[in-house]
Amino acid sequence: MKIGVVSDLHRKLPYFVEKAFDGCDHIICAGDTEDERLLWQLQTIAPITNVRGNNDWSIEAPYTVSATFGGVRFFVVHRPHDIGVPADDVQVVVHGHTHAPRDEQIAGVRYLNPGSPTYPRRSNPSCMVLEVSDGHVESVCLVEG
Repeated sequence: MKIGVVSDLHRKLPYFVEKAFDGCDHIICAGDTEDERLLWQLQTIAPITNVRGNNDWSIEAPYTVSATFGGVRFFVVHRPHDIGVPADDVQVVVHGHTHAPRDEQIAGVRYLNPGSPTYPRRSNPSCMVLEVSDGHVESVCLVEG
């Protein structure tokens, strides 16, 4: 299963993100889209799971989501300091907010941040594409624009 991961769009959806997500089975958005129309646009590519970011005042979305894709249990939140201690069955935590990419393994949990495709910090504009299957993350690819 191919999953696109994006965060911190801040009212813009660069073409490289749409191109990177072509063929994805699902999209995870870790907040701060600031414009619901961007979520609708992403939904034309694949079904989307999204959370509310600190700048998403007008978007109706939960602050956290737990979901399973390809047998992999995900926990999605916008701000990293809102993660807390992940549940025992969580394999991947996805967050945004820092605008800087992250792919880090801590105590058996993989922490991912796709960076920001519009306002990156300490990196190029970016998003991620994951391959998951049979309960495992097969690959994580940082896609830079």
